[in-house]
Amino acid sequence: MQYIPNILFIIALVAGVGYFIKNIRKVIRNIRLGKELDRSDNKKERFKNVAMIALGQSKMVRRPISGILHIVVYVGFLIINIEVLEIIIDGIFGTHRIFAFLGGAYDFLIGSFEILAFLVFVGVVLFWTRRNLIKLKRFWNPEMKGWPKNDGNIILYFEMVLMTLFLVMNASDLQLQELGADHYIKAGAYPISQFIAPLFDGMSETSLMFIERGAWWLHILGILVFLNYLYFSKHLHILLAFPNTYYGDLKPKGELDNLEAVTNEVKLMMDPTADPFAAPADDQAEGEPEKFGASDVTDLNWVQLLNSYTCTECGRCTSECPANQTGKKLSPRKIMMDTRDRLKEVGDNIDKNGSFVDDGKQLLNDYITPEELWACTSCNACVEACPVSISPLSIIIDMRRYLVMEESAAPSDLNNMMSNIENNGAPWPFNQMDRLNWSNE
Repeated sequence: MQYIPNILFIIALVAGVGYFIKNIRKVIRNIRLGKELDRSDNKKERFKNVAMIALGQSKMVRRPISGILHIVVYVGFLIINIEVLEIIIDGIFGTHRIFAFLGGAYDFLIGSFEILAFLVFVGVVLFWTRRNLIKLKRFWNPEMKGWPKNDGNIILYFEMVLMTLFLVMNASDLQLQELGADHYIKAGAYPISQFIAPLFDGMSETSLMFIERGAWWLHILGILVFLNYLYFSKHLHILLAFPNTYYGDLKPKGELDNLEAVTNEVKLMMDPTADPFAAPADDQAEGEPEKFGASDVTDLNWVQLLNSYTCTECGRCTSECPANQTGKKLSPRKIMMDTRDRLKEVGDNIDKNGSFVDDGKQLLNDYITPEELWACTSCNACVEACPVSISPLSIIIDMRRYLVMEESAAPSDLNNMMSNIENNGAPWPFNQMDRLNWSNE
């Protein structure tokens, strides 16, 4: 009977970690639905970006209030969960505070964890206040209604509860240590929970054990639930921010890539020895030419799909977007959220049918409208603002390319400009012979 808690703990641990791994494999599978893209260059600079942007939060602190709060919550939450290692060992082997033999070092660790837990709690409360009481505009955009809004609050409640359970567990443990309860050795320093402990004065040893064990179990089970909640939440960026910053585009912000298929077509047109009736070299095996641009998630490259899963929904991109500021429909955050939602829909389709079965939908029109795409000024403000190196612009450009080259659906002004370039060699509707007429006036 004494081993039943250990067995139950192992079952919960294996189930929680197993379900998490299963879902992460789905994420990897979905990302791999994107087109191949080589981002293996300049490893030194890529690792530097990971250290500075993902780990060092260098772009977060450009907005000092939210940036510093985020660092406190992020770093605090990660460091506090080092204690999860001790909880796991204790849970498996039935020990209690297995690392207590570290003596003074253990006192320092537990004391540090408590201070960080308190700071995390305060930071989370301030984040909740900014979202729900102050109501910062970027958290109340149209795309943030429903689940996105609830998701942002749920994760904050999760962290509040986990930090509270951690401190209650320590406070009741401290009381049991003072009572000399069996199995509760004197270990650790409790700079925060010592102020909570008096709430348990006068309780029996049995009641204190019930509180301590209850908080212990709820804390570790809460962490396992939190771990698996990440798959369904924007907070998957906690994990994906690192690979996303590593594989970020290192080219200058204003430099756009050329479509290889288009380049090959132009080369063919300019080659006097080429056979105009020969099949293009980049045709697919079944003889179908490659699609120009992107109309669905499988037309995007895998880094763009990784970007969509990494989006934090912080809204910094949208708040910096000049088109959005002037009332246009475009929201770079919505572009990323829509891409992720469509990608998940495609993944669910594959899970259900074994392979993708045409569902009559695509990213273009069903999720993202041409109006949104053409509102973009291509200024790169969203790319510069993103704290985790996401590029909404790259998706916008690829979808525009599809509209222009596959559907001939460019806005009339753009069509007129391209016609003028074709006929007059310039964007303006004037014959080349008339270009200098202005000088005669």
